[in-house]
Amino acid sequence: MKKLFLLFAVAAMSLSIYSCRETTEENDDMDDIEHVGDDIENAAEEAGNDIENAADNAGNELEEEVEGTDDMNGDDDM
Repeated sequence: MKKLFLLFAVAAMSLSIYSCRETTEENDDMDDIEHVGDDIENAAEEAGNDIENAADNAGNELEEEVEGTDDMNGDDDM
């Protein structure tokens, strides 16, 4: 009877350790997924900022070109 009890105790312990290990691996996987998500979010935000800055610069360059062309043609808006 004692051996049977010890057998069940060892089996229960083994299942418990396996379950804890599996839960820890799942938590590690979720942490990795969250980090990847954060990296993607940061990269998308940086790309958005770069696009916005490029659009602003392009707009400024177009305005300068238009103003430069008006001055070259002798069209003064003043």
